[in-house]
Amino acid sequence: MSKIDALDLKILNALQHESDLGLEELGDIVGLSRNACWRRIKALEEAGIIRGRVALLDAKKLDLGLSVFIQIKAAAHDASWLEQFARATRDMNQIQGVYRMTGDLDYLIRARVADMADYDRLYQTLVTRVPMGDVSASFVMEEIKDTTALPLL
Repeated sequence: MSKIDALDLKILNALQHESDLGLEELGDIVGLSRNACWRRIKALEEAGIIRGRVALLDAKKLDLGLSVFIQIKAAAHDASWLEQFARATRDMNQIQGVYRMTGDLDYLIRARVADMADYDRLYQTLVTRVPMGDVSASFVMEEIKDTTALPLL
C-alpha cells in the first residue's frame, strides 16, 4: 500500500467505531461499492494498518470493575531487567498496557482487576517475577472517557 487517501480514512474511521459493518453498509457510508471496500480493507490489512478486529467488552459486567494505573521505577536499567519486565507483564492478562515513560517514573502499567484483593494478587505476582525499585498505584474512581478510536477525521 503506497498511500492512505481520504476514502481509506473514512473506511478506517467507520471500522474503528463499528468493526462488524457489512460491506454494503460500509460502502454506503464511504461512497464505494462493496468490492471496492473489500479491496481497500484487504490492502489496509496487508499493510498492517488494520491489525485485527475485536469485540469491546463491558468490564464491570464481567466483574472487572477496578481500573488501576501502576507506576514503576525500575530496579535496574539494563537489557536483562527490561526483558524480564517485558516478559512478565506480557504474560499477565490483567495488564492491558505497559508504557516506558519520561519523567519521574520509568513505566506506567494500565490494568483491570475485580477488586482490591485482585489488585493485591496482581501486585504480588508482579514483584515476585521482577525486582522493582518502587511501585505505586492509582485507582480510577470514574471513567470519563475511554476509547480505542484514533483521531482520524
